[in-house]
Amino acid sequence: MRQLVAGALLLALAGCGVDDGGRATETDGEVSGTLTVFAAASLTDVFTDLGDQLTAEHPGLDVQFNFAGSSALATQVVQGAPADVLASADEEQLDAVADLVAGDPAVFAENTLLIAVPAGNPADVRGLADLADPGKSIALCAAEVPCGAAAARVFDAAGLTPAPDTLEQDVRAALTKVQLGEVDAALVYATDVAAAGSAVEAIEVPEAADVVNRYPLAVLAAARNPAAAELFVDLVRSDTGRQALADAGFRLP
Repeated sequence: MRQLVAGALLLALAGCGVDDGGRATETDGEVSGTLTVFAAASLTDVFTDLGDQLTAEHPGLDVQFNFAGSSALATQVVQGAPADVLASADEEQLDAVADLVAGDPAVFAENTLLIAVPAGNPADVRGLADLADPGKSIALCAAEVPCGAAAARVFDAAGLTPAPDTLEQDVRAALTKVQLGEVDAALVYATDVAAAGSAVEAIEVPEAADVVNRYPLAVLAAARNPAAAELFVDLVRSDTGRQALADAGFRLP
């Protein structure tokens, strides 16, 4: 009888799928526990919506996001920050943590840069040359983050030297400066301008057409909830995820 009871207990524990950290991850195909996604700041809106969709389908799952500049996220992962999925705004940052990734990263979206100005364009910004004018107040991303690296390539292509008043650690911070009227213009992703709605206006940058940021994502080798991580990656790459990305203004590879 003791053997029968012990066997039943072992089967019950196996069905619970409790990981080494004491967190249940999968029971009869149903994921649960906490899923931690590190993602580039420009993904904030679309990933939050996809996370809500995933938790609606799996009520036992809690999706937590850490949105920041891709370089900061890569540094946090290298330093051992607990994360299940990493999504970067360029391939370079995922290459920097290649040894910590499970499998091959998949590029799921692309983005380009636009000039964002406050509604009404009070400083009469017309193009990229205005971002090289010391008389105007300009926000750019710092060089170490993908939007800053892309901006540098755009200015190089145009033969211009930018004159930023502030260098931000992620693209959303640069956009916020525009929304608050603290700067005359910022060079940000097209998707961030779209997300800002009527609070900002967009100015096309012809030189940015050939400077494309490719967004990869991957499950991390140290993921504590790999079942949920795979589900999230699959959702991002699904028809539903691709439509959400397209609706947010991302280009699809």
